[in-house]
Amino acid sequence: MTTEAEDPTLTIDELAARSGVTVRTVRFYGTRGLLPPPEIGPRRVGRYGREHLARLALIEELRVQGMTLAAIERYLSRLPADLTAQDLAVHRAVVSSWAPEAVETIGRAELDRRAGRRLSDEDVRRLAAMDVLAPEEDQAPEEGEDAYRVDSGMLRLAVQLLDLPFSQEVILAARTTLLDHSRAAARELSSLLRDTVTERAPKDVRTLSAHMQPLVIQALLTTFQRSLRQEVREWLGDDDAGRAPEDRAPGTRPA
Repeated sequence: MTTEAEDPTLTIDELAARSGVTVRTVRFYGTRGLLPPPEIGPRRVGRYGREHLARLALIEELRVQGMTLAAIERYLSRLPADLTAQDLAVHRAVVSSWAPEAVETIGRAELDRRAGRRLSDEDVRRLAAMDVLAPEEDQAPEEGEDAYRVDSGMLRLAVQLLDLPFSQEVILAARTTLLDHSRAAARELSSLLRDTVTERAPKDVRTLSAHMQPLVIQALLTTFQRSLRQEVREWLGDDDAGRAPEDRAPGTRPA
């Protein structure tokens, strides 16, 4: 497994398999400048890492949202060149939030493809416990193939959670916490907006809501990231060293 501190370790075949795309697609994105070139290792074999995986996931998310190749190129060209895999994951989270709720019925082979890897029966059971998928008894895409109703927007996130060293109970408790607090925040924000636009026509309110939604999502992600970093620092007993500039107290410098 590749970590932030490790050198890239994936071949192009492994990168494609982990990303749920073809090798030809990876090469195409590389020739268009959407993916940075790999590091060249022994025997002139290209090696890819976490940033390549994260950037591929972002590209595929943009494509799923209906963006043309030219639009994807413009979007990526505006991003800083030194974004980490974590930064790219945040961008993908923002992009995926644009999508409406979508539940699809797909077969096991398609489920593995979208997950970016072959899922074990235990993986499928855990995903079902997260309420990301459910067996579909009445419909099978292919004769003899298991079918599942899948929350497409949550599948990739849930698959990544499978690899974290947390029990199923902890993941489900965290999911409940996030849902409860996000719904509470949504209710309070909606109440504020209703009080502000009570005199406007319904059409104007819908237009304003559409413009506000991506801004609110970005604000929630940013504030949550900063709050989570602060909690981790307090947990580990860290001081100002290593803080992001925007999180440091005014007039202080890193050690």
